[in-house]
Amino acid sequence: MILRQFPPMGVYETLFRFAEVTHKYMGDPGTHPWAQGFPLTTQLPDGPPLPDVVRITATDRMYPKADGQPPLREAIAAYYRHFHGARITADNVAVFAGGRPGIFAILAFLLEDWSIAVEETEYTPYWDLLKLLRRPHTLIPSNQHNRFRPTLDDHPRGDRVLLLKSNPSNPTGVTLAGDDLRDLVRHYSQPGRGALLDEAYEFFADPEPVSALRHIDDIDQTDLFVSGAATKGLQVPGMRVGWVIASKRHIELFRNYSSLAMGGVSRASQLYVTELLERDRVARARRAVASFYSQQRRRFGDGLRRLGFELFTGDGGFYHWAQLPGGLTGDAFNERLLRHDAAILPGRLCDMARRGDHGPLGTMMRFSFGPLPADATDRALAILAACV
Repeated sequence: MILRQFPPMGVYETLFRFAEVTHKYMGDPGTHPWAQGFPLTTQLPDGPPLPDVVRITATDRMYPKADGQPPLREAIAAYYRHFHGARITADNVAVFAGGRPGIFAILAFLLEDWSIAVEETEYTPYWDLLKLLRRPHTLIPSNQHNRFRPTLDDHPRGDRVLLLKSNPSNPTGVTLAGDDLRDLVRHYSQPGRGALLDEAYEFFADPEPVSALRHIDDIDQTDLFVSGAATKGLQVPGMRVGWVIASKRHIELFRNYSSLAMGGVSRASQLYVTELLERDRVARARRAVASFYSQQRRRFGDGLRRLGFELFTGDGGFYHWAQLPGGLTGDAFNERLLRHDAAILPGRLCDMARRGDHGPLGTMMRFSFGPLPADATDRALAILAACV
């Protein structure tokens, strides 16, 4: 071996175990993909239709621009200006092949003498990225004791610290909004501090989408990065289009990085996502996503409580973050679920300290209702009841 070995990201650990036991792919017809983080890719009630075709010309078959095609970058900037009052232009936008490549680029280029602050319970691949890039980091308490709701008082106070945070949180759904989000932005806007705020689940906040960009006066004077994607709210994970909003000097670096490491993003995908961001259409999508998934959150929350799960879920995302009853671990529960072609994400995989089944998140689970239609509730709850 001449390459340093590295295991698959946590969710894929569950996917591979599912395939090993069931000989099926999680998400195939008849399976119950409660471990996966993708939304319905069909039209939602009162939502706009999703285009079936994208028309390309000879020009669109040429290489894409390294930092994204100008029409898409302008559509992204216009979206944040209109819906969040952001003070940005297309020059503050870089396009990536999904959300994770943008997050990877930021962490890879972060100066060596900066450390990272990350909540104890967070998005699974953050742990993989920190380990792969060998980045020192400090854990912000986020556990049963504070109900996975850390405050700014829990954050480190030193300089040369970059916060890495999903908002709404994956896996908990806890969402910083209003004054709390404003205060966080102000804290990390100060010299010697920075933040990477991953807003992949922006549309899924109840009662309305939130963004840190509403509270940033001049992003060019900060080391703040806001990551978004078409993957979740725009319902097109297969298009693999994400973006980072940052100061112009950082966007220039991302362009240089893309020119050597990514080569830009598919022009066809960019054309498709530009259409999805048309103002009236995206306004309708925001309302439909928030309404449908808020109902799903309540529906599944009521059912899980009746089955004895203790919920810690916030008001965002499309997950329930719950403690299993009877001292069950997430892995033990999955072995039962696999007999029904179902699986959840074990809580240990969201532990940024990776303390395993015997750690504080060993008896937690992330239950995804993202890909589930409204009529799937009773069947899902019946399987869960049989396996508790």
